[in-house]
Amino acid sequence: MFQFWAYDARMITSDDITWNASMDEHPARSASQRSYSAVAKGDLAEWLTVYAPDAVLEDPVGPSMFDPEGKGHHGHEGITAFWKQAIEPIARFEFTINESFAHDKTCANLGRIKTSFPDGSYTVTDLIMIYVVNDDGTVASMKAYWEPDRTMASFTPAP
Repeated sequence: MFQFWAYDARMITSDDITWNASMDEHPARSASQRSYSAVAKGDLAEWLTVYAPDAVLEDPVGPSMFDPEGKGHHGHEGITAFWKQAIEPIARFEFTINESFAHDKTCANLGRIKTSFPDGSYTVTDLIMIYVVNDDGTVASMKAYWEPDRTMASFTPAP
């Protein structure tokens, strides 16, 4: 049995997150909200507090431009390297979560991320993000299911 911490609406701490899904208390849901908030604020240190030291992040699942071998990013070192490659260069992330399904130690969120580049161009990614937490509520595994080609096809040049 794992420990639930009290749900707190302050888990979402960025105006760049639109949460249209269940707000029922659940540690994996809260961890996902903390993760999105840290990314939206560009705060790597805060983001790492969401993840267990031995966590695995797969974003997207399988081989990609961020993970050519498709083995995921392991531990805080690997997750930090992912941040520097995939998150740090982005000017703004806007999250819209439309569904959130939580049970046991897992939460699956269905949503969309608008990723804006420094020149004003952007892409839109429709995805499913699955969070699994440890007994202490830190993320043990995060898997994001999305199609890189579909995201790249959504590229919109700067106005």
